[in-house]
Amino acid sequence: MKFTQKFNNIVNKNNSLLCVGLDTDLEKIPKRILKKKNPIFEFNKEIIDATHDLVCSYKPNIAFYEAYGIDGLGQLKLTMQYLQKKYPEIPTILDAKRADIPNTARMYAKAAFDFWKADAITVFPTLGLDSLLPFLEYRDKLIILLLKTSNPDSPTFQNFSINRKPYYLAMANIIKTWKYENIGIFVGSTYPNELKRVRDIFPDHTFLSAGIGHQNATIAKAVKSGINKQKKGVMFNVSRHVIYSDSPRKEASKFRDNINKYR
Repeated sequence: MKFTQKFNNIVNKNNSLLCVGLDTDLEKIPKRILKKKNPIFEFNKEIIDATHDLVCSYKPNIAFYEAYGIDGLGQLKLTMQYLQKKYPEIPTILDAKRADIPNTARMYAKAAFDFWKADAITVFPTLGLDSLLPFLEYRDKLIILLLKTSNPDSPTFQNFSINRKPYYLAMANIIKTWKYENIGIFVGSTYPNELKRVRDIFPDHTFLSAGIGHQNATIAKAVKSGINKQKKGVMFNVSRHVIYSDSPRKEASKFRDNINKYR
C-alpha cells in the first residue's frame, strides 16, 4: 500500500493529524520501567498502546536509539516490529535525516525500508536529486525532504538569499519540477508563514511539521498554514510534550483535538 493511501486511511479512522515522536531518553522514563529487560521498548509500547487511536503516525528519531549503541538499536527494532504487527494501519516515519552521495544513499535507503521497514524517512535534499533517487525508488514509501527546520537558528542558512529568494524557497521551486509522487515535505510549525509559502508550492504533497509542543509554535497558525484543500495532508509531530507527560493519552487527545479545532 502506498504511503498516501495508508496515511489518509488512518487520518479518517482516527480523525487525527497528530504524529507522536518516539524520542525516548533513558534519563527521563519512569524508574519502574528502567527495571525491565528492554526499558526503551517497554516505554514505547506503553506510549503506543495508550495513543494508537489518537494518532496518524509515529516517528522514532533514530538518534535516541543510536545513543545507546547496539542495545538501543535492538530496542528500536522491537518497537518497529511491535507497530508493524499490532498496529499495521499506522504509518511509521524513521526520522534519520540522511544525506549522502548516491552509493551511500542506496545503503541508507536499504536500511530504512528493508531492515527497519519504515513507511517514510526524513532526508536532506541539499546534495541534489541523484542523492535522493535511491530513496525515491521505493515507490510505496514517503521520502520527506527537509526544507525549513523548526530550530531558532534555521534562518542562518535556510533563509540565505538566492536570486532574491530564501534558500528553502529556491529549493522548493526546484523540487517542484521533480516528477516523483512519493516526495514529502518538512517545514517547521515554528515558521507558519514559511509553511504556508511552501504549501502553496506543493498543494497536493504530504507534509510533516514539528514544533507545536516544546518549541511553542502556535497551533492555529500552523494548522491553517499546513493543511491542504481537503483539510488534511499534514502530520504535526509532538514528542516530549506527549511521551513524558503524566498522562500520554490525555495529552495526545488534547493535541489532536486542538489541531482539529483549526482544520
